[in-house]
Amino acid sequence: MKSLSEFVKERRKEVDLTQEEFADRAGVALTVVRKIEQGKTNLNMNKVNLVLSMFGHVLGSLNSKELIDETR
Repeated sequence: MKSLSEFVKERRKEVDLTQEEFADRAGVALTVVRKIEQGKTNLNMNKVNLVLSMFGHVLGSLNSKELIDETR
């Protein structure tokens, strides 16, 4: 499974955008894209979702019961 940082970096490069161009199009600060691609863990979920929405994805939370039920 790819990490969030790998996913975002690979997809950004696939669409041939610099971090700055991508941040501008996603409506977030350049520092947000850099933090995501560096694998930082203290991120604002709303900002992460703005970035992920560029690829048709969102990040959500799961409780442990949902995760266990999903694996069965």
